[in-house]
Amino acid sequence: MKLHKLLIVLFAFSLIFGFAYSAYAQEEEPWENYTEEQYLQEKSEYEQTISNLNEEIKALDNEIKALDATLKDKNEKVKKAEDELKSYGDPAAYKKNFEEAEKIINTQKEKSGKTPEEAEKMLAALEKSPFKCTGDYAARIAKMKKELDAWKNPPKKTDEYTVVKGDCLWKISDKFYKEPKAWFAIWEKNKEGVKAAPPKVPKTIKNPNLIYPGQVLVIPALTPDGIKAAVEKTKKYKNKWPKKRKVVKKEATEEKKDVKKDEKKDVKKDEKKDVKKDEKKKDEKKDVKKDEKKKDEKKN
Repeated sequence: MKLHKLLIVLFAFSLIFGFAYSAYAQEEEPWENYTEEQYLQEKSEYEQTISNLNEEIKALDNEIKALDATLKDKNEKVKKAEDELKSYGDPAAYKKNFEEAEKIINTQKEKSGKTPEEAEKMLAALEKSPFKCTGDYAARIAKMKKELDAWKNPPKKTDEYTVVKGDCLWKISDKFYKEPKAWFAIWEKNKEGVKAAPPKVPKTIKNPNLIYPGQVLVIPALTPDGIKAAVEKTKKYKNKWPKKRKVVKKEATEEKKDVKKDEKKDVKKDEKKDVKKDEKKKDEKKDVKKDEKKKDEKKN
């Protein structure tokens, strides 16, 4: 029995060894016909592939370096932009400061307890910030500048001036505004009627070239902007003036006629007054005579 079992084991081992050897022989079989030329060709191909891959690796390394440099540059720019943004300050704080300055300059002024110089510093600080370019801040700053200018240079009180011989609106304007070309504002204020005028002197100024001694003119109070506006009106009026010179002459003659008429009327009025006075005196004399007669009658 032991021999029989040994034979079976040997037979199995022989079968296994036979299959293994046949498989190994089949695997070794392709190399039997492999030539040196084939080997060298395949070796060259592998070496070329390795070389190409190394070149690609180098190119990728260069790209990585360039991207790293770009990334570093972008990070630096981001940091710089963040620092600049921080330097701008807080937009909410800017809005708060802006509204406070606007309230002081546009509405409260003296009530705020601030001086024009302090308000000017507040406005200058607002103008330095880049936030002034956002929203409608720029337009509101321009309005505040005008209000601040009017606050620093308040208009003079409305004045009066009595015309003397040799005067003209040009001279009067230069005297009050230091700007002779602003005379249009004085004429505009008085052309429909001066404040006062002596008898037989026109009460209106239809022609700005004709003013008369004794006329009391109202001198309007003007801000610097008001003076500029008056100068512009003067320029426009002067451009129209040459076309109307003939009409002005007629108006001047008409004014003279009106003056003469007024003079005649005043003379007639004076004559009537004198007549009334004479009549009163006569009546008084009559009353005196009547009283004397009554006294004489009583005595008798």
